[in-house]
Amino acid sequence: MPNNKLRVILYTGKGGTGKSVIACATGLKTASIGYKTLIISSDPAHTLGDAFEKKITDLPTMVFKNLWAIQIDPIKEMEKNYSMIQEWLASLLSAKGIEETLAYEIASLPGMTHLFALLKIEELAKEQQFDVIILDTVPSGEALRYLYFPKLFGSISRKLISLAGSIAGIARFIEPIVGLPAPKKEVFKSEVELIKRLENLGEILKDADTTSLRLIANPDAFSIENARRTLIFSSLYGINVDLVIINKIIPEKVNDPYFNNWIGLQKKWLSEAEVSFYPLPIKRLMLFDSELKGIEMLKRSGDELFTNEDPTKIYFKGSPFKIINEENKLTLIVKVPFVSKEELKEVERIGDELLVKVNTEVGDIIRVIPLPTVALRMKLSKAKLLNNELQISFVDEYERK
Repeated sequence: MPNNKLRVILYTGKGGTGKSVIACATGLKTASIGYKTLIISSDPAHTLGDAFEKKITDLPTMVFKNLWAIQIDPIKEMEKNYSMIQEWLASLLSAKGIEETLAYEIASLPGMTHLFALLKIEELAKEQQFDVIILDTVPSGEALRYLYFPKLFGSISRKLISLAGSIAGIARFIEPIVGLPAPKKEVFKSEVELIKRLENLGEILKDADTTSLRLIANPDAFSIENARRTLIFSSLYGINVDLVIINKIIPEKVNDPYFNNWIGLQKKWLSEAEVSFYPLPIKRLMLFDSELKGIEMLKRSGDELFTNEDPTKIYFKGSPFKIINEENKLTLIVKVPFVSKEELKEVERIGDELLVKVNTEVGDIIRVIPLPTVALRMKLSKAKLLNNELQISFVDEYERK
């Protein structure tokens, strides 16, 4: 890792896949190398404290040499960053006859608590106290959409501060006429500051040399499907996914009739993952014979996962998918190396998923690709194989009529 270059590693996955444990194991590994590392969690279950067997607060708590942890409260972060705007929105809704408690609930937009947990990264990046920041609970794709709000405002957001005073004065003048509370100058300033911070956060998260999103799944249908969807969302939002970790794999040395069927199913889903996440590298972590709690067990997990590697390395840069969105048309480009036109058997759309069926020596392999929201109203038009890339086109039938 280059000197003075912040490294941000985000872990996400379906609940129960082991995000917190792997985040802690990664942090211990980077700390042992010598990086000043901070692990952040916004999980209300206080999983960091359970993993390290130590009380973790909303201030950096040292848990090991070169390693600190924070258990942040998303509600508190939201109040700190959004309370002034929220109060004005709530007063506006109350003036329209909405009950006050409900008005505050409406003013708390969906996903905002998760977004303000992410803003902690932007705050800490400014302070430059740490070499590595690891976040063990990543917000959903829905929350990440808030990062694109500043793009809608464009250059206007940078002019609001200079205009805030005059706008607030006019607003107070017309307040008795329209019968609605006018935003004060401080509300405008708070909004502009929030937009600027979101812009900074967006730059950090979309810098592939700084930030990596890592997907964690168990060898089962549900968590692998969740990871697939996260991968396509991340590609849309421009966040680099550099690694997939399949966790809790039953070792083949387990020789017990009760687990034989599970081992067979896990092999199937591991093969499915190899196809689904190509060309991303995949690491496998076995199911340990005891609970992963405490420094020694977490270090053991980190050593098993990364061996002699530096976990801050960028394992992959790029995207398995490329999406070209044109007027009334969308093209999804998927890497499918070593596949000939004869082996490409079928491309079929079922609901919000695309199934790519390839014929191989061991039978048909199906790659499942979740479709972005914009494609849901479109019709599958054609698919062609060109230079180891499958180009799949969708057209908006409604717009064409």
